[in-house]
Amino acid sequence: MAAFRDMEELSQGLLSLLSANHAAAQQRRLLGRHGQIMERLLETQNGAEQQLREILETEKEVAQSLLDAKEQVQQVGTELQQIEAELHKASEEDAHLKANLLYPFPELEDLKEIQADLEKRERDVDEDTTVTIPAAIPSWPQRCPAHPPGQHPALQEVHQ
Repeated sequence: MAAFRDMEELSQGLLSLLSANHAAAQQRRLLGRHGQIMERLLETQNGAEQQLREILETEKEVAQSLLDAKEQVQQVGTELQQIEAELHKASEEDAHLKANLLYPFPELEDLKEIQADLEKRERDVDEDTTVTIPAAIPSWPQRCPAHPPGQHPALQEVHQ
């Protein structure tokens, strides 16, 4: 019986050793899994930090781009105001030039009126001093018995 007892103790010892060994294996497995999880956590953390750095860099670029765009808008606004001022000035000059084109010299209008009056007077004088050319007078009055040749009243006016 003692041998049975010794065997029983030995079996229990082996069982406890096996269960301890089993626990150690399970513990090693859990520790390995824990290590894998920690590696993945560190990789995820590193990836997240990299993404945050990229996001911050992108935010800086966007902010700078926005500031540049604002500055450009201000410059364009200033240029637009200058162009509008130049346009207004040019419009005023245009109106002034158009007014001068319509009435460039008031004296010119007076001169045109004087010229027209002179031309009218010249025509009137030309009409008053019209001379009859003898060759234009028909020869029939010479044959007319009422007026002997050379005594036609129209010819007398020409000779005078």
